[in-house]
Amino acid sequence: MEKREFIDAGRIVNTHGVAGEVKIEVWLDSPKFFRSFKRIYLGEREMKVVSARTHKDFVIAKLEGIDDINAAMALKGREVTVRREDAALPHGAFFLQDILGARVVDEDGNEIGELVEIMERPASNVYVVKGETEHLIPAVPEFVLATDAENGVITVRLIEGM
Repeated sequence: MEKREFIDAGRIVNTHGVAGEVKIEVWLDSPKFFRSFKRIYLGEREMKVVSARTHKDFVIAKLEGIDDINAAMALKGREVTVRREDAALPHGAFFLQDILGARVVDEDGNEIGELVEIMERPASNVYVVKGETEHLIPAVPEFVLATDAENGVITVRLIEGM
């Protein structure tokens, strides 16, 4: 599977204060992880992150060149991406976006289908796998036995009766 150079990281949902800060809804694992990026992208426009802090489940960021509320307001609604190369992921970790489209097989290597969607739920994510039928598989170790993001293969244990 080909990995994209840019990762969808969030959306600017509002301004914060009058000095040009923006409020970002984070789509990555956590606001803390998002804050580790020193540059973000709005389309093809690279923006240097001057400062960033967590506020509830959001990140409040000061971007270079955005110095007042009017400039910040012009960014509202824009999607934020980050470069894959800027992410310091631990060994074995991957972006969920990297496994969309992965081939899903059972413990015996039998093809089940393709991972077409990841539903985020409070208890755990749920993988939507489409093959001959559609399967909803909780993304927990009991059912997701192995994830090879590099080769695009996920090994699962199907739920009895499902």
